[in-house]
Amino acid sequence: MARNILAVVAAVVLTFLAFKAVGPSAGHQEGNVAAPASSKPAAVASVPAAATAPSAASDSGAPVVPLPGRPMIALAEAFPAEVTDAVGSANSKVGATTVENCTAPDSVGPRLISLINDSKGCVGLQVALYKDAQNNQFNLAVFTMQDPLDTIHLMTELSTAFDSYQVGAQAPPPGSGLVTLAPDSGMVQAFTSQGRAMVVGLGQWSDGRADSYQQLVDRLKPLLKNVSSKVAEYENER
Repeated sequence: MARNILAVVAAVVLTFLAFKAVGPSAGHQEGNVAAPASSKPAAVASVPAAATAPSAASDSGAPVVPLPGRPMIALAEAFPAEVTDAVGSANSKVGATTVENCTAPDSVGPRLISLINDSKGCVGLQVALYKDAQNNQFNLAVFTMQDPLDTIHLMTELSTAFDSYQVGAQAPPPGSGLVTLAPDSGMVQAFTSQGRAMVVGLGQWSDGRADSYQQLVDRLKPLLKNVSSKVAEYENER
């Protein structure tokens, strides 16, 4: 179970709308770079979900100290093909990819780039795009850092900057049944920290509408919880 979750909702203009058009969902896939759309974030709404203080501890309370030089979690392990929520609704993976450069400007906003550059280093970035039965879009991004303390710092900085979206949503690939949403589409975002890894979840309605944010948060939570749990299990392995 994900230990720490911070959720923020807003009618936003994305800092970076499209960054990696994901490919097929089998294995490690390299996506094509999509043209970024940059614009100024809009004002944000209230924070609907309470959060515990960020921590690098596991659910058992023991500190997570991964072995030096350990790689990030396998892509297929982090992002399952399907995630079912508590009422049996399925979220299907459209695609996933590994981005070796954690600070690519077509993937990450300038504030997050600066934070990563000031850290002890980033092992890599993994991203996935999911859709539900109504074609609502959910992006998951896993930043695996060299030092768990840097993960805590990243999560704290991003979750307190409510007017800044520093992780871009992915452009749906052709044939996915999804549309590329406009830069001013409504969005929710949430964060968890799991050892060295920060997991970021983004949710958007299929038509990009800017309302019913709590419902969108509720739809994002099962995905974020599932991915965060798998990352936590990996980070706790010895």
